[in-house]
Amino acid sequence: MTKGLSLFEKRRRRNRTALRARAGTRPRLSVHRSGKHIYAQVIDDEAGRTIASASTLAGHEGKTATVAAATEVGKRVAEAAKAAGVTQVVFDRGGFLFHGRVKALAEAAREAGLEF
Repeated sequence: MTKGLSLFEKRRRRNRTALRARAGTRPRLSVHRSGKHIYAQVIDDEAGRTIASASTLAGHEGKTATVAAATEVGKRVAEAAKAAGVTQVVFDRGGFLFHGRVKALAEAAREAGLEF
């Protein structure tokens, strides 16, 4: 079934399958990283809606593809999730390795009060 998929897509599917197995009813903190920006969303998969989101597209001055920018996004998404009443999430790194900007976003979200 995974014939023809890239290694990134295989890693993304494997990660998401493992998350669904252990998530229960917790929402998912999903991260997407591009060459210029980083995006984070807290998603309620049962209801099929986004609870909170943040990215470097809005409200960030200077370079957006840095660890400092990812840290700021992590703080903002955690604050938005806490304002919506969410304190526990599962971290969905997608197919990205837990390193660099993805790791910085996760650590900043933890420091701002999200549990995962």
